[in-house]
Amino acid sequence: MRKQIAAANWKMNLSLLQAEELVKALLETDLLLNEKQLAIFGVPFPYILPVKQLLNGKKNVFVTAQNCSANKNGAYTGETSAEMLESIGLKYVIIGHSERREYHHENNAELAQKVNIAMDHHLQPIFCCGESLPIREAGTQNSYVEIQLKESLFHLSADQIRNFIIAYEPIWAIGTGKTASSEQAQEMHAFIRSVMAAQYGQEIADTISILYGGSVKGANAVEIFGQPDVDGGLVGGASLVATEFAAIINSLKK
Repeated sequence: MRKQIAAANWKMNLSLLQAEELVKALLETDLLLNEKQLAIFGVPFPYILPVKQLLNGKKNVFVTAQNCSANKNGAYTGETSAEMLESIGLKYVIIGHSERREYHHENNAELAQKVNIAMDHHLQPIFCCGESLPIREAGTQNSYVEIQLKESLFHLSADQIRNFIIAYEPIWAIGTGKTASSEQAQEMHAFIRSVMAAQYGQEIADTISILYGGSVKGANAVEIFGQPDVDGGLVGGASLVATEFAAIINSLKK
């Protein structure tokens, strides 16, 4: 079975003390992770090392950065390079989150560069894709997401894409008052897997973990994660509550 993953995205939230208290509270819960399950914490840059230290020695629990620069190094004030992340022992980095695409105008070509530089530094991208409400209402979501995948990932070899991680964000169902059903999640996840299969073959596509990034909570995680092509979640607000995120982690497929 491909990896089942509960990834927390804290975004720009919490003080250092609050972050440490949250991690400690999570570690006090009964996290039931088997060898095919991962819990990954996407924390703000200043908290990466303190949180990593708290998680040191915990099996199948990792820290990820929320972003990295498309540039190797140089005069890019305020940016963080993949080389820096590698140097502090990270294994993962979130790339192409919908908020980065919207607020920082990251395009598919730039994200392809980020994917490359991350992998050059032995970081596994958690690559985000997804469509906005106007695109969903127009019924063009499949072609839109397919272009995101093709333009940012299809330059990779089959060996590079094996065991990759993709996170699908239904942007149209986040903060709009509309709700994405577990069936809609499965529909898009199956489509994403079919796109990867068409390019790389079904055997490779079946190794790719596809996470759902749309308002996962403890109450709906079992139903969403129970869909055949949903391999976990990229979790925002609910990951800031220890009991909620623990419930989400324990909802991963066994």
